[in-house]
Formats: sequence, C-alpha cells, structure tokens
Amino acid sequence: MRIITVNVNGIRSAAAKGFFQWMTRQQADVVCIQETRAQVAQLQDKVFRPRGWHVYFHDAEKKGYSGVAIYSRRRPDKIISGLGWPDMDAEGRYIEARYGPLSVVSVYLPSGSSSEERQAVKFGFLDRFMPYLRALRRKRREFILCGDWNIAHKEIDLKNWRGNRKNSGFLPEERAWLDELFGPAGFVDTFRVVNQEPDQYTWWSNRGQARAKNVGWRIDYQVATPGIGQRVTATRIYKDKRFSDHAPLIMDYDYYL
Repeated sequence: MRIITVNVNGIRSAAAKGFFQWMTRQQADVVCIQETRAQVAQLQDKVFRPRGWHVYFHDAEKKGYSGVAIYSRRRPDKIISGLGWPDMDAEGRYIEARYGPLSVVSVYLPSGSSSEERQAVKFGFLDRFMPYLRALRRKRREFILCGDWNIAHKEIDLKNWRGNRKNSGFLPEERAWLDELFGPAGFVDTFRVVNQEPDQYTWWSNRGQARAKNVGWRIDYQVATPGIGQRVTATRIYKDKRFSDHAPLIMDYDYYL
C-alpha cells in the first residue's frame, strides 16, 4: 500500500503546476491533500477528478481557505467529514476514509504563526485533539493520519532550531504535545521508523532561497497506530518538482488495501 500526503497550498495552483499528472503516475492507493483552498463547486473540471480515482472533499466555509481531500483508488467503505466540532469543521480540517479495519485520514492542524489569536486557536485544537486521538487508539481499528501537523517535533526536524524555539511550530508546549502523541498516547511517527537521517524536510519558507538551501521544517507526517505503523517499508520526500511550499511525503506499507 502506498500513501501520499501533501499540503498543496491551493489545489488549483498545484494543478496548474502539474500535480495531478504527477500524482496519477505514483502508483499510490490513497493521496491525502491539505489546504485545498477551494469549494467543491470550483473543482468540477476533470483535471481535479482523474479517471480511476474516487474523490472526497471537506471544504472550509470561508472561500479560498483551508480544506482537505482524499483521492482513493479503491472506493472507501465509509467517509467521515469533520471532527464534530463546529468551529473547526467550518475550517475543513479532517476527512477520514474507512477500508475494512483501516482508516486513512487527511488532517490539517491550525497554524499559529499569523497571530497570537491563531496560536490560541491552535492550542485549543491540540487540547481537544489529544483526547480524540486517544479515543481512536481504543477502537478496534488501525489509523493512518496524514497531513500538515504544523509542528516540528525534535531539533533534527528543522534546520534553524535554535532560532525557532519561541516561534509557532516549535514551541515547547507544541513539542511536548508530540512527545505525548508518540509516547504515552501510543502513536507512531512512521517516517522515523525507516529514516532517522537529519535534513529531512517537507516545508520551506518562500523567503531567502530556503528551499534551494534546504533550510526547512519537517511538519508533514503520517501518524499511525502501532499495528500498521510498524509495517512501513519505505519512504521518500519528493522534491524534484515543486507543486507548493510543501513537498509530498510518500510512504509504503506492507499491507494490501
């Protein structure tokens, strides 16, 4: 099973840069997309609905903002849109596809970098999301939660960690939250199962030639329950072509979907 996750920073922009031509050649089973920044009505063109793919969107109410999607080769048994939280569901941040005993989720956690108010929203989301995730662990299902989590976990996960300790995305409270997620809560950072190397980033600022110099952050994850999380066989971050300020994260699992 191959799963790809990518924040496209505008699905229409990514499409214009050749994203879907690339995606359909990747032999993926599921592709999770974040920050579609479009409404379903704006995505009726066939470029957004490639032949042979089942497509599901969860849009934000605000036009041109947030939004998540799942592209799937196999028709899911069930699709769940939203977390049941009206404020966050209005921002289009969670969509889940169920396949037998496995759920694949496209999730987009809030960013707190724009203002103190949005950082407070982010902390509020984290406070609610951890109990939600712990409840998932109690279900008799395996989960892979793919997306832009907007937090770099450890010093190895961003280039300029010293200068970012007081910045959103690398705050002590955010990192401690991931410590709990990958510790007591029992979830697996699947990328690190097979790749412990430094300089492995999925997002770069558009300023100062950050991408060319690989001054980046690893904030895109495939977070899994242990059963499926330990079945990762390979991973890569695709950087040959640029579809957005994030790079696609590709993971292979010893699992047949």
